[in-house]
Amino acid sequence: MSKNTTATDLLEFIHASPTPFHAVAEMCRRLQVAGFTRLHESDSWQMQPGGKYLVTRNDSSIVAFVYGRQALPEQGIYMVGAHTDSPCLKVKPNADIFQQGCWQIGVEVYGGVLLNPWFDRELGLAGRVSLLDNNSELQHCLINSGKPVGMVPSLAIHLDKDANSNRSVNAQKDLPVLLAMQNGDKASLGDWLMEQVKSTQPTLADARLLDYELSFHDWHKGAVYGVNDEFIAAARLDNLLSCYVGMQALVQADGSRHCLLVCNDHEEVGSSSAAGADGPMLKQFLQRLLPDTEDYARTISRSWLVSADNAHAIHPNFADRHDANHGPLMNGGPVIKINANQRYASNSESQAFFRAVCHAADVPVQSFVVRSDMGCGSTIGPITASNLGIRTVDIGVPTLAMHSIRETAAIKDVDYLLSALRQFYKHTT
Repeated sequence: MSKNTTATDLLEFIHASPTPFHAVAEMCRRLQVAGFTRLHESDSWQMQPGGKYLVTRNDSSIVAFVYGRQALPEQGIYMVGAHTDSPCLKVKPNADIFQQGCWQIGVEVYGGVLLNPWFDRELGLAGRVSLLDNNSELQHCLINSGKPVGMVPSLAIHLDKDANSNRSVNAQKDLPVLLAMQNGDKASLGDWLMEQVKSTQPTLADARLLDYELSFHDWHKGAVYGVNDEFIAAARLDNLLSCYVGMQALVQADGSRHCLLVCNDHEEVGSSSAAGADGPMLKQFLQRLLPDTEDYARTISRSWLVSADNAHAIHPNFADRHDANHGPLMNGGPVIKINANQRYASNSESQAFFRAVCHAADVPVQSFVVRSDMGCGSTIGPITASNLGIRTVDIGVPTLAMHSIRETAAIKDVDYLLSALRQFYKHTT
């Protein structure tokens, strides 16, 4: 394992965060250890200068805030935005499949998954379950299989001679996950879930299972690799890397100015949900912080948002998929993402601002523009910018194999991003 403690801790964070629910729970745990007070949306809030606060929604999105000591309208708020979700295989409601003596689980593709790497890997199962307890009250708890429980086996090449030249993936037919062989009475996912609940929440042993939201995930822990230990490989680097670095930078903020981190769910499927960036969560938090409309408008006018979401590193085997002048290199520093059609929110003002931040932090910075003959993805940046009217720059760490079950980034870029966001949170302009 690398001696880089940031990389090691990032891998621990990702391993503890197989779903957005677990990511938010882990962030809450770490932030509360660092002195943040948890708020609940249904309570009355009394936030005070000098305080540190966090609030969640749907257990899968989080806002954390360091309340500075100057007047909000005179200083504004420096915000970092990221997302907690990643492309994956989500379990269907009526998931049990029994065929050829096998017990399988039907899945639905969540987001733009690179599907082929999901075959022949040991998979864990995690998520949130909802139950009715003995007092007829609704309860929710997180479950994590604690071991690999499934796999999507490939069809042997002997039975598919064209597999290496012409194999496509049918999401309905090819992706059911193998859990076990049938032995006597048919098992059920519901029974298995209640066994998990009983082992972790004994007080809910007699509760009635009502529903669940579960995802399969790569069981293998992330690793540092390369002859010089310069790469990091893990599931869900997009975008738990940004969540982690944003959280670390916020914890290290000195409290001299107002700093905020928002990590939304559902970015990979468009952000249109109560907990997504296109929902009202962040705006409602700010309105409760600033109930006076004049103060709210003045504060936003002095605020900045860094939308942090991984960028496409230039692939040495596929360099032609990038614009020759805009192919970000790993270990080259954070990437400013630019698109003339507003798929990213960066403009010359916000780009210059972020370049100045990186210069002050002694961090190199790169630019990414997609090839003019290819489509461009998007982020929470344009959504949040249009909802709040806040000046925004889209940036990210260069990454290979984005949306695969295992992605690659460079360790030095993680350190660069952390340095840049620490500088951003204490910026004085």
